[in-house]
Amino acid sequence: MNGPRARVTRRPVHGVLLLDKPLGWSSNDALQKAKWLMRAEKAGHTGTLDPLATGLLPLCFGAATKFSQLQLEADKTYEAVARLGVKTTTGDAEGEVMAERPVKVTVQDVNDVALRFTGLIRQIPPMHSALKKDGKALYEYARAGIEVEREAREVTIYELNMTLARVDSAYPAIKIVVKCSKGTYIRTLAEDIGEALGCGAHLTELRRIETGGFDVAQCVTLAALEAMTEEERGRQLLPVESLLREHTVVTLDEENAGRFLSGLRRRGSWPDDGQVAVYGPSTGSGQAQGALLGTAHVVAGELIPGRLLSPLEIEQIAGDDGSGPGVLCAVPPSTPQKTDFDQI
Repeated sequence: MNGPRARVTRRPVHGVLLLDKPLGWSSNDALQKAKWLMRAEKAGHTGTLDPLATGLLPLCFGAATKFSQLQLEADKTYEAVARLGVKTTTGDAEGEVMAERPVKVTVQDVNDVALRFTGLIRQIPPMHSALKKDGKALYEYARAGIEVEREAREVTIYELNMTLARVDSAYPAIKIVVKCSKGTYIRTLAEDIGEALGCGAHLTELRRIETGGFDVAQCVTLAALEAMTEEERGRQLLPVESLLREHTVVTLDEENAGRFLSGLRRRGSWPDDGQVAVYGPSTGSGQAQGALLGTAHVVAGELIPGRLLSPLEIEQIAGDDGSGPGVLCAVPPSTPQKTDFDQI
């Protein structure tokens, strides 16, 4: 699948690439391919998709990796197909058939079951998953033929739409569109729905179409990325701050921005807030704010630093041509100067 690769010179790359992961690829294989094409020094993905799954896989490069956890915790939307009447060892089409049952399911049955699986539900994680028990991934136990006890976990199904369909002439199926919280296993959902319908089921198709405000329509494929020039690939990147769109924006002046980058708390008239994106001052040219400095939270008027960009990362994001925001260097504490903020 990935063949021999020529050696490339790595470079600092910062931003978010929305990749449409191809069928049959692991998330890590797709990440490594994109990282090689971008010649990036550092990259990570924001939540594993099984090889069976396709669709939206946000990849974080450079400074964006500092905020990738936000996407891991984000709500997600999937399209799926579950084949009725057949249960497999893995809960999907990659497993071996372990049971077959007749299917006598009506549209009303499907509607009734959809109501049962909407809202807060409990799932037992599948054995073929990366969750760990006693330091080993569950799939390692599964491959050794060992089934271990797993605790049920609560997840939230915000929306669940299901319709009867057919995947071939022999077996009916249900098409599923589900918006869910983090930690939801769609394979398990399909299996549990099959059991509730009295016939069993396994997942045959899975596509992630939305996560954390990003949509699959924004994605680029690996094939398209490979056909692009290096400049065109760079234009596919969203800025690091695209991960922080739901954060409250706080803009600091130059003095306070430098101190904030040093890890010092700032004091102002901000209301309490758990999610804040902090920027430096604008450099003009109609900009509302300057360079992204990092994240913070506010408690009792104190702006408390969270994940911070380094001055080098800010400089690299700004670019060498001077077209980006100005660079603000972290500074050590010094004699307080008069500013719009109280010094801490």
